[in-house]
Amino acid sequence: MAKDGEKGEWKDFIWNPRTREFLGRTASSWGLIILFYVVFYIFLAGLFALTMYVMLQTLDDHKPTWQDRLSTPGMVIRPKADETFEIVYNIQNTESWDLYAQALDKFLSPYNNSIQAQKNDECTPDQYFVQEDSGDVKNNPKRSCQFNRTILEDCSGIGDRYYGYQDGKPCIIIKLNRVIGMKPGSSGDAPYVTCGAKPYKVGKDEWREDSEKIGQLMYFPPNGTFNLMYYPYYGKKAQVNYSQPLVAVKFLNITTNQDVNVECKINSNSIPEGSERDKFAGRVSFKLRINTNN
Repeated sequence: MAKDGEKGEWKDFIWNPRTREFLGRTASSWGLIILFYVVFYIFLAGLFALTMYVMLQTLDDHKPTWQDRLSTPGMVIRPKADETFEIVYNIQNTESWDLYAQALDKFLSPYNNSIQAQKNDECTPDQYFVQEDSGDVKNNPKRSCQFNRTILEDCSGIGDRYYGYQDGKPCIIIKLNRVIGMKPGSSGDAPYVTCGAKPYKVGKDEWREDSEKIGQLMYFPPNGTFNLMYYPYYGKKAQVNYSQPLVAVKFLNITTNQDVNVECKINSNSIPEGSERDKFAGRVSFKLRINTNN
Protein backbone atom coordinates (compact mmCIF):
# COMPACT_ATOMS: atom_id res chain seq x y z
CA MET A 1 0.00 0.00 0.00
CA ALA A 2 2.87 2.38 0.81
CA LYS A 3 4.39 1.78 -2.61
CA ASP A 4 1.05 2.49 -4.31
CA GLY A 5 0.83 5.77 -2.36
CA GLU A 6 4.36 6.84 -3.44
CA LYS A 7 3.55 5.92 -7.03
CA GLY A 8 0.42 8.03 -6.88
CA GLU A 9 2.37 10.98 -5.48
CA TRP A 10 4.86 10.81 -8.41
CA LYS A 11 2.02 10.69 -10.89
CA ASP A 12 0.38 13.69 -9.25
CA PHE A 13 3.70 15.57 -9.34
CA ILE A 14 4.16 14.93 -13.06
CA TRP A 15 0.54 15.70 -13.89
CA ASN A 16 -2.13 16.62 -11.34
CA PRO A 17 -5.55 16.51 -13.05
CA ARG A 18 -7.26 18.22 -10.11
CA THR A 19 -5.11 21.36 -10.11
CA ARG A 20 -4.02 20.96 -13.72
CA GLU A 21 -0.37 21.31 -12.72
CA PHE A 22 2.56 19.86 -14.70
CA LEU A 23 5.71 19.24 -12.62
CA GLY A 24 4.23 21.30 -9.85
CA ARG A 25 3.38 24.35 -11.98
CA THR A 26 0.31 25.53 -13.82
CA ALA A 27 0.36 26.43 -17.51
CA SER A 28 0.39 30.16 -16.74
CA SER A 29 3.32 29.70 -14.35
CA TRP A 30 5.29 27.77 -16.99
CA GLY A 31 4.41 30.38 -19.58
CA LEU A 32 5.76 33.20 -17.41
CA ILE A 33 9.00 31.31 -16.73
CA ILE A 34 9.55 30.54 -20.43
CA LEU A 35 8.75 34.14 -21.34
CA PHE A 36 11.26 35.38 -18.75
CA TYR A 37 14.11 33.23 -20.11
CA VAL A 38 13.27 34.08 -23.73
CA VAL A 39 13.41 37.79 -22.91
CA PHE A 40 16.54 37.28 -20.77
CA TYR A 41 18.51 35.46 -23.48
CA ILE A 42 17.34 37.90 -26.16
CA PHE A 43 18.67 40.68 -23.94
CA LEU A 44 22.03 38.86 -23.52
CA ALA A 45 22.30 38.26 -27.26
CA GLY A 46 21.48 41.89 -27.96
CA LEU A 47 24.03 43.09 -25.40
CA PHE A 48 26.70 40.86 -26.94
CA ALA A 49 25.85 42.07 -30.47
CA LEU A 50 25.96 45.70 -29.32
CA THR A 51 29.33 45.16 -27.63
CA MET A 52 30.77 43.55 -30.76
CA TYR A 53 29.40 46.36 -32.92
CA VAL A 54 30.95 49.06 -30.73
CA MET A 55 34.28 47.22 -30.67
CA LEU A 56 34.33 46.78 -34.45
CA GLN A 57 33.78 50.52 -34.88
CA THR A 58 37.14 51.09 -33.19
CA LEU A 59 39.02 48.82 -35.62
CA ASP A 60 40.74 49.90 -38.82
CA ASP A 61 40.51 47.50 -41.76
CA HIS A 62 44.00 48.47 -42.88
CA LYS A 63 45.97 48.93 -39.67
CA PRO A 64 45.85 47.33 -36.20
CA THR A 65 44.39 49.65 -33.56
CA TRP A 66 46.68 48.14 -30.95
CA GLN A 67 50.04 46.67 -31.84
CA ASP A 68 51.84 44.46 -29.35
CA ARG A 69 54.98 43.18 -31.00
CA LEU A 70 58.64 42.42 -30.43
CA SER A 71 60.94 45.36 -31.03
CA THR A 72 63.21 43.11 -33.10
CA PRO A 73 61.66 41.52 -36.22
CA GLY A 74 62.46 37.95 -37.17
CA MET A 75 64.51 36.77 -40.14
CA VAL A 76 64.02 33.80 -42.44
CA ILE A 77 65.97 32.22 -45.29
CA ARG A 78 65.14 30.73 -48.65
CA PRO A 79 65.41 28.03 -49.79
CA LYS A 80 63.97 26.42 -46.72
CA ALA A 81 63.95 22.65 -47.07
CA ASP A 82 62.32 21.89 -43.72
CA GLU A 83 61.90 23.13 -40.17
CA THR A 84 65.47 22.14 -39.29
CA PHE A 85 67.02 24.91 -41.42
CA GLU A 86 69.54 22.56 -42.97
CA ILE A 87 70.73 22.87 -46.55
CA VAL A 88 72.52 19.68 -47.49
CA TYR A 89 73.27 18.46 -51.00
CA ASN A 90 75.80 16.64 -53.17
CA ILE A 91 77.30 18.45 -56.15
CA GLN A 92 77.46 15.18 -58.09
CA ASN A 93 73.78 14.43 -57.44
CA THR A 94 71.71 16.88 -59.50
CA GLU A 95 68.45 15.94 -57.81
CA SER A 96 69.84 16.82 -54.38
CA TRP A 97 70.40 20.50 -55.28
CA ASP A 98 67.92 21.06 -58.11
CA LEU A 99 65.06 21.18 -55.58
CA TYR A 100 66.74 24.19 -53.94
CA ALA A 101 67.07 25.94 -57.30
CA GLN A 102 63.40 25.27 -58.07
CA ALA A 103 62.36 26.61 -54.65
CA LEU A 104 64.29 29.83 -55.27
CA ASP A 105 62.78 30.16 -58.76
CA LYS A 106 59.30 29.93 -57.31
CA PHE A 107 60.09 32.35 -54.49
CA LEU A 108 61.66 34.97 -56.78
CA SER A 109 59.11 34.81 -59.61
CA PRO A 110 57.02 37.75 -58.18
CA TYR A 111 60.23 39.82 -58.28
CA ASN A 112 60.63 39.55 -62.07
CA ASN A 113 61.35 42.99 -63.49
CA SER A 114 58.32 42.90 -65.79
CA ILE A 115 55.94 42.14 -62.90
CA GLN A 116 57.49 44.80 -60.68
CA ALA A 117 57.21 47.41 -63.45
CA GLN A 118 53.48 46.68 -63.80
CA LYS A 119 52.62 46.75 -60.10
CA ASN A 120 55.08 49.03 -58.32
CA ASP A 121 56.79 52.42 -58.57
CA GLU A 122 60.37 53.48 -59.03
CA CYS A 123 61.17 55.18 -55.74
CA THR A 124 63.91 57.48 -54.53
CA PRO A 125 66.56 55.32 -52.82
CA ASP A 126 67.91 55.86 -49.30
CA GLN A 127 64.84 57.58 -47.89
CA TYR A 128 61.59 56.38 -46.37
CA PHE A 129 58.59 56.16 -48.68
CA VAL A 130 56.08 57.77 -46.31
CA GLN A 131 52.42 57.85 -47.38
CA GLU A 132 50.40 59.41 -44.58
CA ASP A 133 46.61 59.62 -44.46
CA SER A 134 44.88 63.01 -44.62
CA GLY A 135 42.91 63.03 -41.39
CA ASP A 136 39.95 60.69 -41.81
CA VAL A 137 40.64 60.35 -45.53
CA LYS A 138 42.56 57.13 -46.03
CA ASN A 139 45.34 57.17 -48.59
CA ASN A 140 44.60 53.62 -49.73
CA PRO A 141 45.69 51.59 -51.53
CA LYS A 142 49.19 52.75 -50.90
CA ARG A 143 51.91 52.48 -53.49
CA SER A 144 54.93 50.19 -53.20
CA CYS A 145 58.49 50.41 -54.44
CA GLN A 146 59.95 48.09 -57.02
CA PHE A 147 62.32 45.39 -55.87
CA ASN A 148 63.62 43.96 -59.12
CA ARG A 149 65.06 40.49 -59.22
CA THR A 150 68.13 41.78 -61.06
CA ILE A 151 69.20 43.62 -57.87
CA LEU A 152 70.36 40.25 -56.58
CA GLU A 153 72.83 39.98 -59.49
CA ASP A 154 74.68 36.63 -59.26
CA CYS A 155 71.94 35.29 -57.00
CA SER A 156 69.03 36.41 -59.18
CA GLY A 157 68.79 33.12 -61.06
CA ILE A 158 68.95 34.98 -64.38
CA GLY A 159 72.62 34.61 -65.33
CA ASP A 160 72.95 31.38 -63.37
CA ARG A 161 69.67 29.47 -63.27
CA TYR A 162 71.04 27.11 -60.59
CA TYR A 163 72.07 29.88 -58.15
CA GLY A 164 75.61 28.47 -57.81
CA TYR A 165 74.51 25.18 -56.26
CA GLN A 166 75.99 23.11 -59.07
CA ASP A 167 79.44 24.68 -58.48
CA GLY A 168 79.42 24.48 -54.69
CA LYS A 169 78.86 28.26 -54.45
CA PRO A 170 75.25 28.40 -53.26
CA CYS A 171 73.10 31.50 -52.77
CA ILE A 172 70.92 31.99 -49.70
CA ILE A 173 68.12 34.56 -49.77
CA ILE A 174 67.35 36.42 -46.53
CA LYS A 175 64.28 38.47 -45.72
CA LEU A 176 63.22 40.47 -42.69
CA ASN A 177 59.72 39.83 -41.37
CA ARG A 178 57.15 42.53 -42.08
CA VAL A 179 56.25 44.87 -39.23
CA ILE A 180 53.63 47.57 -39.80
CA GLY A 181 55.02 51.06 -39.36
CA MET A 182 58.59 49.99 -38.64
CA LYS A 183 61.39 52.35 -39.69
CA PRO A 184 64.49 50.16 -39.38
CA GLY A 185 67.16 52.84 -39.72
CA SER A 186 67.77 56.32 -38.34
CA SER A 187 69.93 59.19 -39.60
CA GLY A 188 69.70 57.76 -43.12
CA ASP A 189 71.59 54.58 -42.20
CA ALA A 190 69.96 51.54 -43.80
CA PRO A 191 69.95 48.21 -41.94
CA TYR A 192 72.25 45.56 -43.35
CA VAL A 193 72.87 41.83 -43.02
CA THR A 194 76.08 40.14 -41.95
CA CYS A 195 76.71 36.40 -41.86
CA GLY A 196 79.34 34.51 -39.96
CA ALA A 197 80.09 31.41 -37.98
CA LYS A 198 77.58 30.42 -35.33
CA PRO A 199 79.09 29.13 -32.09
CA TYR A 200 77.85 25.68 -31.16
CA LYS A 201 78.29 23.58 -28.06
CA VAL A 202 80.54 20.51 -28.25
CA GLY A 203 80.91 19.77 -24.56
CA LYS A 204 79.62 20.77 -21.17
CA ASP A 205 81.46 24.11 -21.17
CA GLU A 206 83.10 24.03 -24.59
CA TRP A 207 82.00 26.02 -27.61
CA ARG A 208 83.26 25.95 -31.17
CA GLU A 209 82.62 27.90 -34.35
CA ASP A 210 83.29 27.32 -38.05
CA SER A 211 84.96 30.63 -38.97
CA GLU A 212 87.69 28.97 -41.00
CA LYS A 213 85.16 26.88 -42.94
CA ILE A 214 82.84 29.64 -44.18
CA GLY A 215 85.27 31.24 -46.61
CA GLN A 216 84.54 34.37 -48.62
CA LEU A 217 81.03 35.81 -48.88
CA MET A 218 79.38 38.13 -51.37
CA TYR A 219 76.25 40.14 -50.59
CA PHE A 220 73.60 41.37 -52.99
CA PRO A 221 72.62 44.23 -52.96
CA PRO A 222 76.14 45.46 -52.10
CA ASN A 223 76.85 45.41 -48.34
CA GLY A 224 73.67 43.39 -47.79
CA THR A 225 71.47 46.45 -47.17
CA PHE A 226 67.69 46.72 -46.94
CA ASN A 227 67.13 50.08 -48.62
CA LEU A 228 65.05 52.57 -46.62
CA MET A 229 62.67 53.19 -49.55
CA TYR A 230 60.88 49.90 -48.78
CA TYR A 231 59.78 51.23 -45.39
CA PRO A 232 57.53 51.85 -43.59
CA TYR A 233 55.25 48.93 -44.37
CA TYR A 234 51.53 49.77 -44.11
CA GLY A 235 49.94 46.33 -44.00
CA LYS A 236 48.67 43.72 -46.42
CA LYS A 237 45.33 45.41 -47.13
CA ALA A 238 46.65 48.95 -47.41
CA GLN A 239 49.71 48.00 -49.48
CA VAL A 240 48.50 45.09 -51.56
CA ASN A 241 51.44 45.03 -54.00
CA TYR A 242 54.19 45.39 -51.41
CA SER A 243 57.39 43.57 -52.37
CA GLN A 244 59.53 42.64 -49.42
CA PRO A 245 63.19 43.64 -49.90
CA LEU A 246 65.67 40.79 -49.99
CA VAL A 247 69.36 40.22 -49.37
CA ALA A 248 71.27 37.40 -51.03
CA VAL A 249 74.44 35.84 -49.64
CA LYS A 250 76.71 33.82 -51.92
CA PHE A 251 79.22 31.41 -50.38
CA LEU A 252 82.26 31.46 -52.70
CA ASN A 253 84.62 28.88 -51.21
CA ILE A 254 82.93 27.17 -48.30
CA THR A 255 84.58 24.02 -46.95
CA THR A 256 83.02 20.93 -48.51
CA ASN A 257 82.15 17.55 -46.96
CA GLN A 258 81.72 19.15 -43.53
CA ASP A 259 78.88 20.72 -41.57
CA VAL A 260 79.16 24.49 -41.45
CA ASN A 261 77.01 26.35 -38.92
CA VAL A 262 76.08 29.81 -40.15
CA GLU A 263 74.30 32.72 -38.46
CA CYS A 264 73.06 35.81 -40.28
CA LYS A 265 71.82 38.83 -38.37
CA ILE A 266 70.41 42.29 -38.97
CA ASN A 267 72.50 45.31 -38.05
CA SER A 268 70.71 48.59 -37.46
CA ASN A 269 71.01 51.66 -35.26
CA SER A 270 67.27 51.51 -34.49
CA ILE A 271 66.64 47.76 -34.10
CA PRO A 272 67.71 46.23 -30.77
CA GLU A 273 69.75 43.04 -30.83
CA GLY A 274 67.66 39.91 -30.58
CA SER A 275 67.21 38.01 -27.36
CA GLU A 276 68.79 34.60 -26.84
CA ARG A 277 65.32 33.35 -25.87
CA ASP A 278 64.09 33.93 -29.42
CA LYS A 279 66.50 32.48 -31.97
CA PHE A 280 64.69 34.17 -34.88
CA ALA A 281 64.62 37.72 -33.45
CA GLY A 282 66.93 39.72 -35.68
CA ARG A 283 68.86 36.65 -36.73
CA VAL A 284 68.57 33.29 -38.44
CA SER A 285 70.80 30.24 -38.09
CA PHE A 286 71.19 27.32 -40.45
CA LYS A 287 73.51 24.46 -41.30
CA LEU A 288 75.12 24.25 -44.72
CA ARG A 289 76.83 21.10 -45.98
CA ILE A 290 78.07 20.58 -49.52
CA ASN A 291 79.24 17.08 -50.34
CA THR A 292 81.50 16.29 -53.27
CA ASN A 293 81.75 12.54 -52.75
CA ASN A 294 79.51 10.06 -54.54
